[in-house]
This record gives sequence, structure tokens and C-alpha cells, in this order.
Amino acid sequence: MTPLKKLAVLAGASLSAISVSAPAQANETESTAESKNPELGTFGFDTTGMDGSTPAGENFYAFANGEWAKRTEIPADKSNYGMFTKLDDLSKERVKQVLEEEKAKKASKAGNAYASYLDEARVEKLGLKPIQPWLKKIRAIKTHKDLEKLLPVAARNGVGGPFAGFVGQDDKEPDNYIFTIFQAGTGLPDRDMYLVDNPKYEEIRTAYKSYLGKMLALAGEKNVEARADRIFAMEKAIAEVHWTREDSSDANKVYNKMTLTELGAITPGLDTLSVVKGLSPKIEHVLVSQPSAITGIAKIFGSTDIATLKDAMLVGSLASYSNSLPNKVADTVFAFYGTTLSGTPAREPRWKRAVGFTEGVVGDEVGKSYAERFFPAESKVAIDLLVKNVLGAMGRRIDGLDWMQPQTKVRAKAKLANFTTKIGYPDRWKDYSKLQIARNDLFGNELRANNWQFDDNISKLGQPIRRWEWGMSPQTINAYANFSMNEIVFPAAILQPPFFDPKADPAINYGGIGAVIGHEVSHHFDDQGSKYDEKGRLSDWWTEADVTAFKQASEALIKQYDAYEIFPGANVKGEFTLGENIGDLAGLTIAYEAYKASLGGKEAPVIDGYTGDQRFFLGWAQVWRRNYRENNLRNRLITDPHSPSEQRVWVVRNLDKWYEAFQPKQGEKLYLKSGDRVRIW
Repeated sequence: MTPLKKLAVLAGASLSAISVSAPAQANETESTAESKNPELGTFGFDTTGMDGSTPAGENFYAFANGEWAKRTEIPADKSNYGMFTKLDDLSKERVKQVLEEEKAKKASKAGNAYASYLDEARVEKLGLKPIQPWLKKIRAIKTHKDLEKLLPVAARNGVGGPFAGFVGQDDKEPDNYIFTIFQAGTGLPDRDMYLVDNPKYEEIRTAYKSYLGKMLALAGEKNVEARADRIFAMEKAIAEVHWTREDSSDANKVYNKMTLTELGAITPGLDTLSVVKGLSPKIEHVLVSQPSAITGIAKIFGSTDIATLKDAMLVGSLASYSNSLPNKVADTVFAFYGTTLSGTPAREPRWKRAVGFTEGVVGDEVGKSYAERFFPAESKVAIDLLVKNVLGAMGRRIDGLDWMQPQTKVRAKAKLANFTTKIGYPDRWKDYSKLQIARNDLFGNELRANNWQFDDNISKLGQPIRRWEWGMSPQTINAYANFSMNEIVFPAAILQPPFFDPKADPAINYGGIGAVIGHEVSHHFDDQGSKYDEKGRLSDWWTEADVTAFKQASEALIKQYDAYEIFPGANVKGEFTLGENIGDLAGLTIAYEAYKASLGGKEAPVIDGYTGDQRFFLGWAQVWRRNYRENNLRNRLITDPHSPSEQRVWVVRNLDKWYEAFQPKQGEKLYLKSGDRVRIW
């Protein structure tokens, strides 16, 4: 279990070296770089994907990616498709190679997990038999007390309840672990889907009620429509007390440390003391992320009839184990969550799902094999050099800030100096020796893996911080910043084209992976990351003047993104996406400075008619190539803290160097007067 509230995530190969040396002499104004043979184009950028009919100042995303967008279809098993999903497919193909070999080894846990998922015939033959003992326990519940006793067992089995929780670092004492509780209890992705009146959400609500009824029917229940309505009514009441995503993202608001006695005092209707102690007797204090929501949910739990609570758990149990059950269950879950919410027509082929299942069960075992085969050790050195260049640029940006007070700059530089950088793969892997994986028991494998992961997480209480532990696997196409660890993490799989190619022009690499690195670095100084000091502690270390200046710049960025209307009446949420938008703006700014410094004072050559600065910004635009299905994009607007890919590219409109590179004209859509450009770092 990863403490997601403290992670700032980027979204969504073999390399040998990175070029950071000075380029050819400035008088070499034309070059094709053909001898380098990068994977994309002649210098690392696919120029065939550009739309020459769209001016850069009108829409830089379309200018750089328009033809790619027109010719690229979204595969039937995808809700969106772009550079992240393309690399994810490659990652799955590579993991498949590993697992096909592991499948031949009887002692391989990864191989056995993979084989158990591929055995579709056995899964269909068994039907719901594997889950019936658990469903029987739910049906045996007579009172609220009975259900309270079952909640800790459900949590260990991976079945959700009215609250959710995990063991993570204490934000104000990051050398200690603590159990955190946060709001849960709903099946739709966001409270707005229950509460906001518009035709799209009404369609979703109608489809969701139908889904609830179908799941109850699959469980063998009768009179399912009326029972589905009661589940929905309960969840709507819970949604009404839920905090918004904006409030739930505020590090100060969600830090509420309590004893178990204090927690019990704010949860009338639910015996949280016995529930939490049932999770682990080691728990003495908890962090309560949304106290008023927890109070409201507890009251709803106490006032809801036991039959409805049981029905909700039946549905949640089938949904949680849908991929280990017959297709009639998995197809029903996918029809709602995959198709209705995200617009995806078809499920992934079974082998891809088998890869995903195996990664979820024994992720480190799979990741170790992946890293050994597809990410040589010397690659860490190559990327480490680029990271150091970007960190150096960030240090210079801090020194040059006119809004940050001198004493705050000292602390900011100390924080930067204390960064831990993790590249490629962990130095230490998790030990699965106590986890039993059977080749002929898919459901049992998932159940035992859920138990193992729960126990592994709970076992952290009272133990030293696992600074070696990663929140992502090496084969993940992503990156993240962990505030309490004061670290930035770059899995192996993202360190390949279009993000990074050792044969590409350095400008492309700095605009791609360099900006990604800058993005993660800057997260530690964004609207939430800046609240954590050089030790990873949640603390007030900025002066009032710093906070005021930062908020002013942030408010301008919020307004800029609020103005982006994606569908009629559906805009980007500037406040909700603020941290990621700051990450993009700062990351690109920092990466540009690092790129210019890497040239050693010389001018970059012109390649195929493009200057070094132009190539840098094209490298940024290329990594965000992505087409969305409408339902997926609508869903993301309320659930994803990242702006849509097109608007992420548009952040260039705030950088003076982009104006110098592409000469946008006043009156064009992206043009901003110099005084209106947002400058933070």
C-alpha cells in the first residue's frame, strides 16, 4: 500500500549513455544527425506528426502533434492512447517474455501466478465456488456489531468498507509510521457524480444502479432493483458528507492526529475502536484525513439497515475479486467502469490482464526480472547525470528568485541538497517467501496476496522507515515525488523514447525526460510539497511574504487553467490541478535552464531547420501526445489532478523563451502579454 496522499505522480528499456556535452561548433548550422539513428525521426522527434497548418501560437499541441492525433486510433481495449500507453504496451510485452519463461519453473511465484490467471477454463468451471465461503460470512451477519467484527477481515481480504486506511509516515514525524484513515464507502469515482444535476451524471447514475442490481443478481440475490436503489441512496448520503478533492489534497487540512478514544468520540454509530484494534493491536494513534466526513459516514453506517450494508459488501466483494472470477462477473464490472465511465469498448486480452495480475501479486519479483533484462546498471549512471544537471538548475532558480526571502532560500537549498534520487529499480526487493502461490488457484492467489500485502503494510508500525521501498515498479511508465521521504523516483520503463533516447539530440531529451525530472523536483516546492521541509516534515518553514507571493502566482495559474473549456460547461479545474500545473511550468523552466547550461556557453546547431530551443519545446510537446475517448476525458476532469495532455503542452505560453523560439503573434489563442505570463520558479 502506497501513501498516495504524499505522492505527487507524473501522470501516465535499455539505454547506454546520455549526451550532456557541448554540441558541434556554432557554424555548423545545418545537420541531420542521421548517423545517430535515434528511434524517432532524425533527431528524436517525429516531425511527421506535426500539423503545419496550425500556427504554434494558436495551438502548440496541434502544431507539434496534430497529424499524429488525426491518424492515431485508440485501440479497442484502451480508454485513451498516447506515449504513455504505447510504452505501457511495450512494457507488458516485455514482462510477458519474462513470465512465459517463469511459467516453465514450478518454483516461480510469478510464473505460477501468471499461469493461474491464464487458465481461463478452470476459472469458468469453478464459477463462484471459490468466493462462496466469504459470501456466506457476509450473509450470516445479523447485526451491526456482527458487521463491525467482519470489517477488519474484509480489509485484510482487500474488500472495501465505510473507511479506508493504510500505514504510512507520520507527516509531522516522518521517522515514524502511523495508521491513516480516510473517507470511502462509495462506488462512483467522485462525489459530484452523485450530487451534481446534469444529463451526463444522470446517465451515469442510472447505469450505476443497473450495475448494482446486476451484481446482486450474480451473487444469487432476488428483488435486486429495489435493493440496488437502497445501496445507491446510502452511497449518495455518504457522498454528501465527503470532502471535495481540493480539500482532501490539502496537507494541513488532512493532518488530524488522534488517539483511538478521540476517534471513537467523533464516530457515533460505528465502534471504530474495535474495528481499528481488529486491524492491528499495535495501532494506538491514527491520522484522520477528513474528520467531518468520517463522522458523517459513521452516522450513516449506524442508521442504515443491516440488509443494505450487507448488500453493499456483497457487491464490493464480487467487484474486488472480479478478475479472479468467471467472465460474467468481470464483464459486468468492466461494462460499467470500463465502458460507461471511460468509454472503452473491450477488455484487454487475457494475457495482458494476466501480466497486470501477476505484477499486483508479486510486483517486486516481476520488477527484478524486468530490470535485469531491460535496464542495465550503467543506465542509472546516465540518468543520474541528467538529474544532477536539473537539480543544479533548480538551485540556480532558487538563488535568482525575487519573491523568496533570503532565510527561506537557505532552507529551500537545504531541502534540495537532501533529495534522494531513485533511478530504474530498487536497491532492495520485497521478500515473498511467506506468500503461497498455487498454479491452479487463481482466487486463492489473489486472496493470499491481499492478506500478505495488508500484513506487510501493518507490520511497518513500530519499525524503521523503509527508505528502500518504492511506490512503483520498474516497468511502470511514470515517475513520482514523495514528500515525506524527500525523494524523486524514476522507474526504468519511462527512461526510453520519447522521454529519453541516448541517440537523440540533447534538446529533445531535456524537453522530454529533463522536464519530467524537473516536474518531480518542483513538486517538492509546489502548493503542497512546499509544506514539507528538508527533513520531510509537514511544517511552516516559509515566511508570510513567501506564502503571499506564491499564492498570488498560483492564483493566476488557477485562473489560466479554469478558463480552458474542454466540453460545453466542463472546464479544467484550476485549483484541483494546481500542483501538477505548477510541476509542468516549473519542470519545463528548470529543464530549459539545465539544457542551456549543458551547452557549455555554445549555441546549439540548427537541425533539419529547427533551432535548439525549438527542438526543446517540441520534445516537451511530443511526450504528451494522447487521444482520449470522451467519457474517459470527462471522468478525468473531475478525478485526475493532471490537466488534459493538450493543456499540459500549453503551459509553454508562460515561458518567454517559447515566444522567442516560435514567434507567436498577438491575438493568437496562446499568446499572453509579458506581464500576464505566470512565473513561479
